[in-house]
Amino acid sequence: MDKVRLQREAAFIRSSLLDQGYLDEQFIQLEELQDNDNPNFVEEVVTLFYTDSARLIYNIDQALLSNPTDFTKLDDYMHQFKGSCSSIGAKKVKNECNGFGEYCEAQNYDGCFRTFQQIKQEYINLKKKLETYFQPSYDHIYAYYLISPYDLMR
Repeated sequence: MDKVRLQREAAFIRSSLLDQGYLDEQFIQLEELQDNDNPNFVEEVVTLFYTDSARLIYNIDQALLSNPTDFTKLDDYMHQFKGSCSSIGAKKVKNECNGFGEYCEAQNYDGCFRTFQQIKQEYINLKKKLETYFQPSYDHIYAYYLISPYDLMR
């Protein structure tokens, strides 16, 4: 694969993620910050997002298990999670978070629980799609460095 083809493939995947509503313009702005000095900037930011969000998801899960349910704490955790989603442009996940706050305000446990299950599913879907977007293959590496696989074996 040549470098131009790789760039086209990446652009196609990015465009699909935007068209399907998984990402928004914030993701593009992150990509614009990436340069030759930090070529993995976006991937590193997304990795930090997944590290931080795993902690928040765990906290929300634990808060949903507590009795009595602390809806203020749940709403605070979700607010942090939604902010993290916004920071990388995770549009679909962020949009799912909106209903959760309304259920917290109404102290509706079932609504919080159901909405959180939907949020986690969208989160998993996005994670899989971004893994595909960032996943390097040997063809990508060879094309990027303009070398053949045989050069690496010398």
